[in-house]
Amino acid sequence: MAKKEINVGMVGAAFMGKAHSVGYRDVAFAFPDVKAVPVMKEIAAITLEEAETARSVFGWERASEGYEKVVNADDIHLIDICTGNNTHKEIAIAAAKAGKHVFCEKPMAMNVAECKEMIAAVEEAGVIHMIDFNYRAVPAVALAKKMIEEGAIGTPYHFRAVYLQDWIMDPKFPLVWRLKKELAGSGAHGDLNAHIIDLARFLCGEFDSVCGLMKTFIKQRPELAATTGGLGAEAADTMGEVTVDDATLFLAKFKNGAIGTFEATRFAGGNRNGNRFEINGSEGSIRWNLERLNELEWFNRKDDPDRQGWKKILVTDPPHPYIKGWWPAGHIIGWQHTFVHQVYNLMNGIATNENPTPNFYDGLKCQAVLEAVEKSAETESWVKVEE
Repeated sequence: MAKKEINVGMVGAAFMGKAHSVGYRDVAFAFPDVKAVPVMKEIAAITLEEAETARSVFGWERASEGYEKVVNADDIHLIDICTGNNTHKEIAIAAAKAGKHVFCEKPMAMNVAECKEMIAAVEEAGVIHMIDFNYRAVPAVALAKKMIEEGAIGTPYHFRAVYLQDWIMDPKFPLVWRLKKELAGSGAHGDLNAHIIDLARFLCGEFDSVCGLMKTFIKQRPELAATTGGLGAEAADTMGEVTVDDATLFLAKFKNGAIGTFEATRFAGGNRNGNRFEINGSEGSIRWNLERLNELEWFNRKDDPDRQGWKKILVTDPPHPYIKGWWPAGHIIGWQHTFVHQVYNLMNGIATNENPTPNFYDGLKCQAVLEAVEKSAETESWVKVEE
């Protein structure tokens, strides 16, 4: 029996548009057991020229300008939102009202209130929804989840995580959209802390309260040249104000009694994409580093004292999560494969009419932590995490 085809319409044709396109392109190749097959039907961007370029490079069937056309197209079943944070709510609600399933980039929206509007829209429409916290789909992270649930580290005591980058350390780097509060919501906090907050919820538990600080090191930058963007952005002659954080750090108390530390910065020289966590529990510890994403380290306190030490697990064997879709043991995979794994979960969710995780409810819970940290930084006090 032929599998159901899911016609995908993507809004956004830059960095994340490319990454998501890999997921749709490769999912059936990697996972023949996927329950529905995506069809890369239409990609939309701010200009038709940009969309046409992405269509030809990424492999989409057709291109369009703006988001209204693709959202309202009769032959589209799923809308994938890869745009700036300030447009997520508008596009997601429009897609839900049009009866489309929704896959949205993180952070879910600009604030908790917008997240709730998005949830109300998808619930009323009865459509499937998913958020792209792709690090849950790293095989080593999924294995860590399995091991923790099986008691490999016992009762969790500490969750500590950092997400360190250095791409805007040059004061001459221009004022891209990620450095403007009205477009991004926040800086390193929403972009990077959102990921490690979600990993903390996934691996350790729900947040109770937080205490944080936020810092902007370079308060003015050259304006962005009109035709450029991204990491290769070009500067104009005029200067503009940076209105988001360059770095945000916070402490956390979890509802299960664990405590946590979190640090996100774009000013950690030498760290290109340093997403790392360590969890310490009553019976052992687990740690992981995105820049060595095929490896998971585990310390087991139950080992004989003369044999104790960190064990490195190379997560490339077919019994490991998601690895069945790829290569023989020892043949490592990369960052882009996480999007294939996400799409695999999404297609199966659509086929069975069951929301995959992470979904909009996870996006809301992450946003609640983000907002609580911002409030804490403003008031210089501990703040309860409330949705």
